[in-house]
Amino acid sequence: MQIGVNVPNFGPGTDPGVLRRWAQTVEGLGFDLLMVSDHVVVTPDVAEQYPGPFYEPFTTLAWLAGITDRIRLGTTVLIVPYRHPLLVARMAANLNQLSGGRLVLGVGVGWARQEFDALGVPFQQRGKLTDDHLRAIRAAWDDDGDYRSGRIPIWIGGNSDAGLRRAVRLGEPWHPLRSTLAWLREAPARMKAAADEQRRPVPALVPRIALRFTDSPITDPGRLAGEGTVDQVLDDLEQLRLLGADTVVLDPFNGDPYETCRPQVAWQALATLAAHWDLGTHHTQTEQP
Repeated sequence: MQIGVNVPNFGPGTDPGVLRRWAQTVEGLGFDLLMVSDHVVVTPDVAEQYPGPFYEPFTTLAWLAGITDRIRLGTTVLIVPYRHPLLVARMAANLNQLSGGRLVLGVGVGWARQEFDALGVPFQQRGKLTDDHLRAIRAAWDDDGDYRSGRIPIWIGGNSDAGLRRAVRLGEPWHPLRSTLAWLREAPARMKAAADEQRRPVPALVPRIALRFTDSPITDPGRLAGEGTVDQVLDDLEQLRLLGADTVVLDPFNGDPYETCRPQVAWQALATLAAHWDLGTHHTQTEQP
């Protein structure tokens, strides 16, 4: 099972220097994947949770590709209806080529109604638009023209049944976001039921979970996977491995925008996890937090 990290590409503490340190730290500690989020317009509903500056994901990942060597790079998640599908196909294909085949394209339908309005995209049609755009993106990649780039992994984000059905229909991994371990334990049964309904193979499971260490165990049944003592978090990862998760993405951002002004806290949490979980002896620690 591979382990990735969702790096905040937003917030008052984020700037190019901090993003560089994030990339060097995550790659240096031996993690397998670095991912960033997506918003185009920081409308009030977006700013309430993810205030500016907000660095555009393709631009940011292209820059980070040039200052990293081996770590895979991705989006969790790119909001598909926001951009023309042929533009996404072009940008993703170019980024994959420029990074040496390291791109993972996590995608979702979006939630910020004001941002949809600002972009002139109909909010109520975001599910259909996502399906149509993804078909167009994959068709562009399958052509023999300039879009051709090899097979870029697509992860289908979202915790809803619609998101799971989309993953099954497209034959792509399912990428649920920040849930409890109890909910994730039920995921394989949900995945099999959705696959059986469509007479399709069961998709791979690639969840994004929290990362927040506490001194004392969290006993609340609503505890998110990835929250708690070191032992609790390590057990969560082991449980996900036993559930068959292909990759788990850790999200150290816990909701306070001013966390981005203190990235050393998240870097130390990642270093603590790396010290307890075997990330592979072939990775060289080039940067310590």
